[in-house]
Amino acid sequence: MENARSLILITVDCLRADHVGFMGYERPTTPFLDSLAEESFVFPTAIVGGAPTYYSFPAILAARHPLALGRDVIGLAPGEPTLARVLQQSGYATAAFGAANPYVSDAFGYDQGFDTFRDFLDVELTTNPDISTNGNGRPGLRSTVNRFLESLFRRLGPLGAVYDELYFQYCQRLATPRNGSLATLRRFPAADAVVNQAGDWLASVGQRPFFLWLHLMDPHAPYYPKEEALSLLGHEEVTPFRARYLNSYWNRSDLSPNRLRRHRDHIIALYDAGIRWVDKQVAKLVETVRRFQLWNNCMFAFTADHGEEFLDHGGRFHPPSRATEEIIHVPLLVRVPGFSKIQLPGTPFSHLHLTPTLLDAMNIECPAEFQGHSHWPQLQQGSGWDEPAIVESITSCTNPLRSETRLGPRVLVVRDARYKLVLCFDPPHEQLFDLEADPVEQKPLPRDAEKALRGRLLGYARRHLQSSWQERNLKQQVSLRLRDLRLEWANQHINSSH
Repeated sequence: MENARSLILITVDCLRADHVGFMGYERPTTPFLDSLAEESFVFPTAIVGGAPTYYSFPAILAARHPLALGRDVIGLAPGEPTLARVLQQSGYATAAFGAANPYVSDAFGYDQGFDTFRDFLDVELTTNPDISTNGNGRPGLRSTVNRFLESLFRRLGPLGAVYDELYFQYCQRLATPRNGSLATLRRFPAADAVVNQAGDWLASVGQRPFFLWLHLMDPHAPYYPKEEALSLLGHEEVTPFRARYLNSYWNRSDLSPNRLRRHRDHIIALYDAGIRWVDKQVAKLVETVRRFQLWNNCMFAFTADHGEEFLDHGGRFHPPSRATEEIIHVPLLVRVPGFSKIQLPGTPFSHLHLTPTLLDAMNIECPAEFQGHSHWPQLQQGSGWDEPAIVESITSCTNPLRSETRLGPRVLVVRDARYKLVLCFDPPHEQLFDLEADPVEQKPLPRDAEKALRGRLLGYARRHLQSSWQERNLKQQVSLRLRDLRLEWANQHINSSH
Protein backbone atom coordinates (compact mmCIF):
# COMPACT_ATOMS: atom_id res chain seq x y z
CA MET A 1 0.00 0.00 0.00
CA GLU A 2 3.02 2.30 0.11
CA ASN A 3 2.61 5.28 -2.27
CA ALA A 4 -0.92 4.14 -3.16
CA ARG A 5 -2.94 6.97 -4.65
CA SER A 6 -6.04 8.11 -2.80
CA LEU A 7 -9.19 9.17 -4.66
CA ILE A 8 -11.85 11.83 -4.19
CA LEU A 9 -14.92 11.53 -6.41
CA ILE A 10 -17.41 14.40 -6.42
CA THR A 11 -20.68 14.05 -8.29
CA VAL A 12 -23.11 16.94 -8.60
CA ASP A 13 -26.79 16.45 -9.32
CA CYS A 14 -28.25 18.23 -12.39
CA LEU A 15 -25.00 19.91 -13.48
CA ARG A 16 -24.95 20.37 -17.25
CA ALA A 17 -21.62 20.70 -19.03
CA ASP A 18 -22.18 24.13 -20.52
CA HIS A 19 -22.64 25.80 -17.12
CA VAL A 20 -19.09 25.33 -15.82
CA GLY A 21 -16.22 27.63 -16.65
CA PHE A 22 -13.74 24.99 -17.78
CA MET A 23 -16.29 23.93 -20.40
CA GLY A 24 -16.62 27.49 -21.74
CA TYR A 25 -19.41 29.06 -19.66
CA GLU A 26 -19.08 32.83 -19.47
CA ARG A 27 -20.56 33.25 -15.98
CA PRO A 28 -18.01 32.66 -13.14
CA THR A 29 -19.72 29.62 -11.63
CA THR A 30 -16.57 27.51 -11.09
CA PRO A 31 -13.44 29.62 -10.54
CA PHE A 32 -11.72 27.04 -8.33
CA LEU A 33 -12.48 24.11 -10.62
CA ASP A 34 -11.33 26.21 -13.57
CA SER A 35 -7.95 26.60 -11.90
CA LEU A 36 -7.83 22.90 -11.09
CA ALA A 37 -8.60 22.11 -14.73
CA GLU A 38 -5.20 23.56 -15.65
CA GLU A 39 -3.56 20.52 -14.07
CA SER A 40 -6.20 17.93 -14.92
CA PHE A 41 -7.62 15.85 -17.75
CA VAL A 42 -10.73 17.66 -18.99
CA PHE A 43 -13.12 15.54 -21.07
CA PRO A 44 -14.84 17.68 -23.74
CA THR A 45 -17.65 15.18 -24.30
CA ALA A 46 -18.42 13.16 -21.18
CA ILE A 47 -21.73 11.31 -21.61
CA VAL A 48 -23.83 9.74 -18.85
CA GLY A 49 -24.86 6.09 -18.92
CA GLY A 50 -28.47 7.05 -18.28
CA ALA A 51 -30.61 9.77 -16.76
CA PRO A 52 -31.93 10.73 -14.28
CA THR A 53 -29.98 9.79 -11.14
CA TYR A 54 -31.21 6.23 -10.75
CA TYR A 55 -30.20 5.43 -14.33
CA SER A 56 -26.87 7.25 -14.08
CA PHE A 57 -25.02 5.86 -11.09
CA PRO A 58 -24.73 2.18 -12.08
CA ALA A 59 -22.42 3.36 -14.87
CA ILE A 60 -20.45 5.74 -12.63
CA LEU A 61 -19.86 3.42 -9.68
CA ALA A 62 -20.31 -0.09 -11.07
CA ALA A 63 -19.18 0.33 -14.70
CA ARG A 64 -22.34 -1.25 -16.10
CA HIS A 65 -25.26 -0.07 -18.19
CA PRO A 66 -28.27 0.92 -16.06
CA LEU A 67 -30.64 -1.63 -17.63
CA ALA A 68 -28.09 -4.45 -17.82
CA LEU A 69 -29.83 -6.35 -15.00
CA GLY A 70 -33.31 -5.76 -16.41
CA ARG A 71 -35.78 -2.91 -16.63
CA ASP A 72 -37.61 -3.91 -13.46
CA VAL A 73 -34.75 -3.25 -11.03
CA ILE A 74 -33.09 -0.06 -9.83
CA GLY A 75 -29.81 0.57 -8.04
CA LEU A 76 -26.82 -1.65 -7.30
CA ALA A 77 -27.22 -5.37 -6.69
CA PRO A 78 -26.13 -6.88 -3.36
CA GLY A 79 -22.52 -7.99 -3.74
CA GLU A 80 -22.11 -6.28 -7.12
CA PRO A 81 -18.52 -5.14 -7.80
CA THR A 82 -18.23 -1.37 -7.45
CA LEU A 83 -15.50 1.23 -7.22
CA ALA A 84 -15.96 1.42 -3.45
CA ARG A 85 -15.96 -2.33 -2.96
CA VAL A 86 -12.80 -2.82 -5.02
CA LEU A 87 -10.94 -0.10 -3.10
CA GLN A 88 -12.20 -1.32 0.27
CA GLN A 89 -10.96 -4.81 -0.54
CA SER A 90 -7.63 -3.28 -1.55
CA GLY A 91 -7.17 -1.85 1.94
CA TYR A 92 -8.52 1.66 1.43
CA ALA A 93 -10.48 3.63 3.99
CA THR A 94 -13.79 4.42 2.27
CA ALA A 95 -16.50 6.98 3.00
CA ALA A 96 -19.47 8.52 1.22
CA PHE A 97 -21.48 11.62 2.10
CA GLY A 98 -24.56 12.50 0.04
CA ALA A 99 -26.94 15.44 0.27
CA ALA A 100 -30.18 13.52 0.88
CA ASN A 101 -30.88 12.12 -2.57
CA PRO A 102 -33.00 9.02 -1.81
CA TYR A 103 -31.97 7.31 -5.04
CA VAL A 104 -28.32 7.03 -3.96
CA SER A 105 -29.08 5.74 -0.48
CA ASP A 106 -28.53 2.39 1.24
CA ALA A 107 -32.05 1.40 0.14
CA PHE A 108 -30.68 1.10 -3.40
CA GLY A 109 -27.37 -0.50 -2.45
CA TYR A 110 -25.09 2.53 -2.62
CA ASP A 111 -23.66 1.96 0.86
CA GLN A 112 -21.83 -1.16 -0.33
CA GLY A 113 -18.07 -0.93 0.03
CA PHE A 114 -18.12 2.10 2.33
CA ASP A 115 -16.81 1.96 5.89
CA THR A 116 -18.68 5.21 6.54
CA PHE A 117 -21.89 6.05 4.67
CA ARG A 118 -23.96 9.15 5.45
CA ASP A 119 -26.79 10.11 3.11
CA PHE A 120 -28.30 12.93 5.25
CA LEU A 121 -31.79 11.49 4.77
CA ASP A 122 -32.18 11.58 8.55
CA VAL A 123 -31.87 15.39 8.57
CA GLU A 124 -35.21 17.19 8.72
CA LEU A 125 -35.13 20.51 6.87
CA THR A 126 -37.59 23.23 7.80
CA THR A 127 -39.96 23.83 4.91
CA ASN A 128 -43.32 25.51 4.60
CA PRO A 129 -46.38 23.27 4.40
CA ASP A 130 -48.25 23.05 1.14
CA ILE A 131 -51.22 25.41 1.47
CA SER A 132 -53.37 22.96 -0.50
CA THR A 133 -53.44 20.59 2.49
CA ASN A 134 -54.60 21.02 6.05
CA GLY A 135 -51.27 19.83 7.50
CA ASN A 136 -51.95 16.10 7.66
CA GLY A 137 -51.62 15.32 3.96
CA ARG A 138 -55.35 15.45 3.28
CA PRO A 139 -56.87 18.22 1.16
CA GLY A 140 -57.75 21.27 3.21
CA LEU A 141 -60.63 23.69 2.80
CA ARG A 142 -58.73 25.95 0.40
CA SER A 143 -57.88 22.99 -1.82
CA THR A 144 -61.48 21.76 -1.83
CA VAL A 145 -62.82 25.20 -2.72
CA ASN A 146 -60.13 25.65 -5.36
CA ARG A 147 -61.04 22.38 -7.07
CA PHE A 148 -64.71 23.38 -7.17
CA LEU A 149 -63.93 26.83 -8.63
CA GLU A 150 -61.40 25.37 -11.06
CA SER A 151 -63.91 22.89 -12.45
CA LEU A 152 -66.47 25.70 -12.75
CA PHE A 153 -64.13 28.05 -14.64
CA ARG A 154 -62.87 25.25 -16.88
CA ARG A 155 -66.34 25.13 -18.40
CA LEU A 156 -66.00 28.80 -19.32
CA GLY A 157 -63.10 28.43 -21.78
CA PRO A 158 -60.38 31.13 -21.50
CA LEU A 159 -61.60 32.13 -18.04
CA GLY A 160 -60.01 28.92 -16.76
CA ALA A 161 -56.55 30.29 -17.52
CA VAL A 162 -57.47 33.58 -15.86
CA TYR A 163 -58.55 31.73 -12.76
CA ASP A 164 -55.32 29.69 -12.72
CA GLU A 165 -53.28 32.89 -12.76
CA LEU A 166 -55.35 34.59 -10.06
CA TYR A 167 -55.19 31.54 -7.81
CA PHE A 168 -51.42 31.24 -8.30
CA GLN A 169 -50.88 34.88 -7.38
CA TYR A 170 -53.17 34.53 -4.37
CA CYS A 171 -51.22 31.49 -3.13
CA GLN A 172 -47.87 33.21 -3.56
CA ARG A 173 -48.68 36.65 -2.24
CA LEU A 174 -51.37 36.13 0.39
CA ALA A 175 -51.88 32.53 1.47
CA THR A 176 -48.29 31.36 1.98
CA PRO A 177 -46.30 32.51 5.04
CA ARG A 178 -43.31 34.74 4.33
CA ASN A 179 -39.87 33.16 4.79
CA GLY A 180 -37.04 34.67 6.75
CA SER A 181 -34.27 32.97 4.81
CA LEU A 182 -33.59 30.66 1.89
CA ALA A 183 -32.53 27.98 4.37
CA THR A 184 -36.16 27.52 5.40
CA LEU A 185 -37.04 26.72 1.79
CA ARG A 186 -34.15 24.46 0.90
CA ARG A 187 -35.08 20.84 0.11
CA PHE A 188 -31.56 19.37 0.40
CA PRO A 189 -28.56 20.02 2.67
CA ALA A 190 -26.23 22.58 1.13
CA ALA A 191 -22.74 21.57 0.07
CA ASP A 192 -21.04 23.08 3.12
CA ALA A 193 -22.87 20.66 5.45
CA VAL A 194 -21.69 17.69 3.40
CA VAL A 195 -18.11 18.96 3.03
CA ASN A 196 -17.85 19.67 6.75
CA GLN A 197 -18.70 16.05 7.51
CA ALA A 198 -16.22 14.86 4.91
CA GLY A 199 -13.53 17.04 6.47
CA ASP A 200 -14.16 15.50 9.89
CA TRP A 201 -13.80 12.05 8.38
CA LEU A 202 -10.56 12.96 6.59
CA ALA A 203 -9.10 14.01 9.94
CA SER A 204 -9.48 10.38 11.09
CA VAL A 205 -7.81 8.76 8.09
CA GLY A 206 -4.19 9.50 8.92
CA GLN A 207 -1.78 8.40 6.20
CA ARG A 208 -3.92 5.47 5.05
CA PRO A 209 -4.99 5.60 1.38
CA PHE A 210 -8.64 6.55 1.11
CA PHE A 211 -11.61 6.81 -1.23
CA LEU A 212 -14.05 9.63 -0.55
CA TRP A 213 -17.26 10.12 -2.56
CA LEU A 214 -19.46 13.19 -2.19
CA HIS A 215 -22.78 13.69 -3.95
CA LEU A 216 -23.97 17.32 -3.86
CA MET A 217 -27.46 18.61 -4.65
CA ASP A 218 -27.11 22.41 -4.72
CA PRO A 219 -28.07 22.86 -8.44
CA HIS A 220 -31.09 20.55 -8.09
CA ALA A 221 -34.62 21.94 -8.19
CA PRO A 222 -36.17 23.60 -6.30
CA TYR A 223 -33.44 26.17 -6.76
CA TYR A 224 -32.71 27.71 -3.36
CA PRO A 225 -29.00 28.55 -3.24
CA LYS A 226 -27.10 29.94 -0.28
CA GLU A 227 -27.33 33.71 0.11
CA GLU A 228 -23.54 33.96 -0.06
CA ALA A 229 -23.54 32.19 -3.43
CA LEU A 230 -26.05 34.69 -4.79
CA SER A 231 -23.78 37.50 -3.61
CA LEU A 232 -20.77 35.92 -5.28
CA LEU A 233 -22.62 36.08 -8.61
CA GLY A 234 -24.02 39.58 -8.01
CA HIS A 235 -27.62 38.62 -7.18
CA GLU A 236 -27.94 40.05 -3.67
CA GLU A 237 -31.40 41.40 -4.55
CA VAL A 238 -33.00 37.93 -4.59
CA THR A 239 -35.15 37.63 -1.46
CA PRO A 240 -36.62 34.39 -0.07
CA PHE A 241 -40.06 35.50 -1.28
CA ARG A 242 -38.71 36.15 -4.76
CA ALA A 243 -36.91 32.80 -4.89
CA ARG A 244 -40.04 30.93 -3.78
CA TYR A 245 -42.16 32.81 -6.31
CA LEU A 246 -39.76 31.97 -9.15
CA ASN A 247 -39.59 28.28 -8.22
CA SER A 248 -43.37 28.02 -7.92
CA TYR A 249 -43.84 29.75 -11.26
CA TRP A 250 -41.27 27.49 -12.94
CA ASN A 251 -43.02 24.42 -11.57
CA ARG A 252 -46.43 25.28 -13.02
CA SER A 253 -47.99 22.75 -15.35
CA ASP A 254 -50.64 25.11 -16.72
CA LEU A 255 -48.25 27.39 -18.65
CA SER A 256 -46.82 27.08 -22.14
CA PRO A 257 -43.04 27.24 -22.70
CA ASN A 258 -43.47 30.76 -24.07
CA ARG A 259 -45.03 31.98 -20.85
CA LEU A 260 -42.52 30.11 -18.70
CA ARG A 261 -39.70 31.73 -20.66
CA ARG A 262 -40.51 34.99 -18.94
CA HIS A 263 -38.61 33.82 -15.85
CA ARG A 264 -36.09 31.48 -17.49
CA ASP A 265 -33.09 33.75 -16.94
CA HIS A 266 -34.07 34.33 -13.31
CA ILE A 267 -34.29 30.58 -12.69
CA ILE A 268 -30.92 30.03 -14.36
CA ALA A 269 -29.43 32.66 -12.05
CA LEU A 270 -30.60 30.61 -9.05
CA TYR A 271 -29.30 27.41 -10.64
CA ASP A 272 -25.91 28.98 -11.35
CA ALA A 273 -25.64 30.19 -7.76
CA GLY A 274 -26.04 26.57 -6.64
CA ILE A 275 -23.11 25.63 -8.86
CA ARG A 276 -21.06 28.52 -7.47
CA TRP A 277 -21.61 27.23 -3.93
CA VAL A 278 -20.48 23.75 -4.96
CA ASP A 279 -17.28 25.25 -6.37
CA LYS A 280 -16.58 27.19 -3.18
CA GLN A 281 -17.05 24.09 -1.04
CA VAL A 282 -14.91 21.93 -3.32
CA ALA A 283 -12.15 24.51 -2.82
CA LYS A 284 -12.66 24.19 0.93
CA LEU A 285 -12.44 20.39 0.75
CA VAL A 286 -9.23 20.47 -1.29
CA GLU A 287 -7.73 22.94 1.18
CA THR A 288 -8.55 20.47 3.97
CA VAL A 289 -6.83 17.66 2.07
CA ARG A 290 -3.79 19.89 1.55
CA ARG A 291 -3.72 20.80 5.24
CA PHE A 292 -3.55 17.11 6.09
CA GLN A 293 -0.71 16.77 3.53
CA LEU A 294 -2.67 14.26 1.47
CA TRP A 295 -3.18 16.21 -1.77
CA ASN A 296 0.13 15.41 -3.46
CA ASN A 297 -0.82 11.75 -3.69
CA CYS A 298 -4.56 12.18 -4.22
CA MET A 299 -6.49 11.74 -7.45
CA PHE A 300 -9.56 13.90 -7.89
CA ALA A 301 -12.56 13.34 -10.20
CA PHE A 302 -15.44 15.76 -10.64
CA THR A 303 -18.56 15.06 -12.71
CA ALA A 304 -22.38 15.08 -12.68
CA ASP A 305 -25.04 12.39 -12.84
CA HIS A 306 -26.93 14.29 -15.57
CA GLY A 307 -27.77 17.81 -16.69
CA GLU A 308 -30.86 20.00 -16.55
CA GLU A 309 -33.16 21.50 -19.16
CA PHE A 310 -34.28 25.13 -19.19
CA LEU A 311 -36.77 25.09 -22.09
CA ASP A 312 -33.95 24.23 -24.53
CA HIS A 313 -36.42 21.84 -26.15
CA GLY A 314 -39.56 23.10 -24.47
CA GLY A 315 -39.07 21.15 -21.25
CA ARG A 316 -37.83 21.60 -17.71
CA PHE A 317 -35.83 19.60 -15.19
CA HIS A 318 -34.57 16.11 -16.25
CA PRO A 319 -37.30 13.53 -16.93
CA PRO A 320 -36.19 10.05 -18.13
CA SER A 321 -37.95 10.61 -21.45
CA ARG A 322 -35.40 13.29 -22.42
CA ALA A 323 -32.08 12.39 -24.01
CA THR A 324 -31.02 15.78 -25.35
CA GLU A 325 -27.48 17.08 -24.93
CA GLU A 326 -28.36 19.37 -22.04
CA ILE A 327 -29.35 16.21 -20.12
CA ILE A 328 -26.70 13.66 -21.15
CA HIS A 329 -23.59 15.84 -21.66
CA VAL A 330 -21.90 16.53 -18.31
CA PRO A 331 -18.60 17.98 -17.10
CA LEU A 332 -15.79 15.57 -16.25
CA LEU A 333 -12.45 16.57 -14.80
CA VAL A 334 -9.85 14.09 -13.54
CA ARG A 335 -6.68 15.15 -11.73
CA VAL A 336 -3.88 12.59 -11.42
CA PRO A 337 -0.76 13.61 -9.47
CA GLY A 338 2.28 13.82 -11.69
CA PHE A 339 0.34 14.52 -14.89
CA SER A 340 -0.12 17.96 -16.36
CA LYS A 341 -3.01 19.08 -18.52
CA ILE A 342 -3.27 17.10 -21.76
CA GLN A 343 -5.55 18.13 -24.61
CA LEU A 344 -8.15 15.39 -25.12
CA PRO A 345 -10.14 14.79 -28.31
CA GLY A 346 -13.88 15.42 -28.52
CA THR A 347 -14.72 11.73 -28.86
CA PRO A 348 -17.52 10.82 -26.41
CA PHE A 349 -16.32 9.35 -23.13
CA SER A 350 -19.03 7.31 -21.46
CA HIS A 351 -19.35 7.23 -17.66
CA LEU A 352 -19.31 3.48 -18.17
CA HIS A 353 -15.53 3.71 -18.47
CA LEU A 354 -14.88 6.09 -15.57
CA THR A 355 -14.38 3.57 -12.75
CA PRO A 356 -12.11 1.26 -14.83
CA THR A 357 -10.05 4.28 -15.91
CA LEU A 358 -9.67 5.54 -12.35
CA LEU A 359 -8.69 2.12 -11.04
CA ASP A 360 -6.15 1.68 -13.83
CA ALA A 361 -4.58 5.06 -12.95
CA MET A 362 -4.35 3.78 -9.35
CA ASN A 363 -2.67 0.54 -10.51
CA ILE A 364 -5.57 -1.56 -9.21
CA GLU A 365 -7.05 -4.40 -11.25
CA CYS A 366 -10.65 -4.13 -12.41
CA PRO A 367 -13.21 -6.90 -11.80
CA ALA A 368 -14.04 -8.98 -14.85
CA GLU A 369 -17.74 -8.17 -14.33
CA PHE A 370 -17.27 -4.54 -15.32
CA GLN A 371 -18.80 -3.71 -18.70
CA GLY A 372 -16.68 -0.60 -19.07
CA HIS A 373 -12.95 -0.62 -19.73
CA SER A 374 -10.02 1.64 -18.96
CA HIS A 375 -9.03 4.55 -21.17
CA TRP A 376 -6.03 5.38 -19.01
CA PRO A 377 -3.47 4.49 -21.72
CA GLN A 378 -5.19 6.82 -24.21
CA LEU A 379 -5.45 9.61 -21.62
CA GLN A 380 -1.72 9.56 -20.99
CA GLN A 381 -1.09 9.89 -24.73
CA GLY A 382 -3.91 12.34 -25.43
CA SER A 383 -5.26 10.00 -28.08
CA GLY A 384 -8.88 9.15 -28.82
CA TRP A 385 -11.07 6.05 -28.85
CA ASP A 386 -13.54 4.77 -31.38
CA GLU A 387 -16.61 3.36 -29.65
CA PRO A 388 -19.72 5.55 -29.27
CA ALA A 389 -21.43 6.21 -25.95
CA ILE A 390 -24.67 4.39 -25.10
CA VAL A 391 -27.35 6.11 -23.01
CA GLU A 392 -30.52 4.35 -21.89
CA SER A 393 -33.54 4.91 -19.67
CA ILE A 394 -37.21 4.01 -19.28
CA THR A 395 -39.43 6.88 -20.39
CA SER A 396 -42.26 6.30 -17.90
CA CYS A 397 -40.11 5.74 -14.82
CA THR A 398 -40.41 9.13 -13.17
CA ASN A 399 -40.71 7.54 -9.72
CA PRO A 400 -38.65 4.35 -9.34
CA LEU A 401 -40.22 3.68 -5.94
CA ARG A 402 -43.28 2.57 -7.91
CA SER A 403 -42.06 -0.63 -9.54
CA GLU A 404 -44.89 -0.71 -12.09
CA THR A 405 -43.44 2.38 -13.80
CA ARG A 406 -40.11 0.65 -14.50
CA LEU A 407 -41.42 -1.61 -17.26
CA GLY A 408 -42.25 1.13 -19.74
CA PRO A 409 -40.64 1.69 -23.14
CA ARG A 410 -36.95 2.50 -23.50
CA VAL A 411 -35.12 5.48 -24.82
CA LEU A 412 -31.77 4.44 -26.28
CA VAL A 413 -29.10 6.84 -27.54
CA VAL A 414 -26.00 6.04 -29.58
CA ARG A 415 -23.69 9.07 -29.50
CA ASP A 416 -20.48 9.32 -31.51
CA ALA A 417 -18.17 12.28 -32.06
CA ARG A 418 -20.48 14.00 -34.53
CA TYR A 419 -23.76 12.14 -34.85
CA LYS A 420 -26.40 11.07 -32.38
CA LEU A 421 -29.06 8.42 -32.94
CA VAL A 422 -32.09 8.51 -30.63
CA LEU A 423 -34.34 5.44 -30.55
CA CYS A 424 -37.74 5.54 -28.87
CA PHE A 425 -39.60 2.25 -28.50
CA ASP A 426 -43.20 3.42 -27.93
CA PRO A 427 -44.27 4.54 -30.39
CA PRO A 428 -41.29 3.18 -32.34
CA HIS A 429 -39.35 5.93 -34.06
CA GLU A 430 -35.79 7.14 -34.51
CA GLN A 431 -34.06 10.46 -34.98
CA LEU A 432 -30.55 11.12 -36.27
CA PHE A 433 -28.84 14.42 -35.48
CA ASP A 434 -25.71 15.96 -36.95
CA LEU A 435 -24.38 17.73 -33.85
CA GLU A 436 -21.75 19.59 -35.83
CA ALA A 437 -24.29 21.24 -38.12
CA ASP A 438 -27.11 21.29 -35.54
CA PRO A 439 -25.59 21.40 -32.03
CA VAL A 440 -28.92 22.32 -30.40
CA GLU A 441 -30.75 19.32 -31.92
CA GLN A 442 -33.57 21.17 -33.62
CA LYS A 443 -33.41 19.55 -37.08
CA PRO A 444 -33.23 15.76 -37.25
CA LEU A 445 -31.84 14.50 -40.53
CA PRO A 446 -34.29 13.10 -43.12
CA ARG A 447 -34.85 9.34 -42.98
CA ASP A 448 -33.02 8.82 -46.27
CA ALA A 449 -29.94 10.83 -45.21
CA GLU A 450 -26.65 9.25 -44.07
CA LYS A 451 -27.90 5.70 -44.61
CA ALA A 452 -24.52 4.04 -44.06
CA LEU A 453 -23.90 5.99 -40.86
CA ARG A 454 -27.43 5.34 -39.63
CA GLY A 455 -26.92 1.64 -40.26
CA ARG A 456 -23.65 1.65 -38.33
CA LEU A 457 -25.20 3.33 -35.29
CA LEU A 458 -28.24 1.05 -35.45
CA GLY A 459 -25.80 -1.85 -35.44
CA TYR A 460 -24.30 -0.59 -32.17
CA ALA A 461 -27.80 -0.29 -30.71
CA ARG A 462 -28.73 -3.82 -31.77
CA ARG A 463 -25.54 -5.32 -30.33
CA HIS A 464 -26.07 -3.44 -27.09
CA LEU A 465 -29.61 -4.78 -26.70
CA GLN A 466 -28.50 -8.31 -27.53
CA SER A 467 -25.65 -8.25 -25.02
CA SER A 468 -27.94 -6.74 -22.35
CA TRP A 469 -30.08 -9.86 -22.60
CA GLN A 470 -27.51 -12.55 -23.37
CA GLU A 471 -24.87 -11.47 -20.83
CA ARG A 472 -27.23 -10.64 -17.98
CA ASN A 473 -26.01 -11.69 -14.53
CA LEU A 474 -29.07 -13.60 -13.34
CA LYS A 475 -27.76 -14.01 -9.79
CA GLN A 476 -27.37 -10.25 -9.39
CA GLN A 477 -30.74 -9.66 -11.04
CA VAL A 478 -32.53 -12.00 -8.62
CA SER A 479 -30.77 -10.61 -5.53
CA LEU A 480 -31.60 -7.06 -6.62
CA ARG A 481 -35.24 -7.94 -7.26
CA LEU A 482 -35.53 -9.60 -3.84
CA ARG A 483 -34.13 -6.49 -2.17
CA ASP A 484 -36.62 -4.34 -4.09
CA LEU A 485 -39.49 -6.57 -2.98
CA ARG A 486 -38.40 -6.26 0.66
CA LEU A 487 -38.23 -2.47 0.24
CA GLU A 488 -41.70 -2.36 -1.34
CA TRP A 489 -43.12 -4.53 1.43
CA ALA A 490 -41.55 -2.30 4.10
CA ASN A 491 -42.96 0.85 2.47
CA GLN A 492 -46.43 -0.67 2.22
CA HIS A 493 -46.23 -1.75 5.88
CA ILE A 494 -45.21 1.76 6.96
CA ASN A 495 -47.98 3.38 4.90
CA SER A 496 -50.64 1.02 6.20
CA SER A 497 -49.66 1.74 9.82
CA HIS A 498 -50.31 5.49 9.46
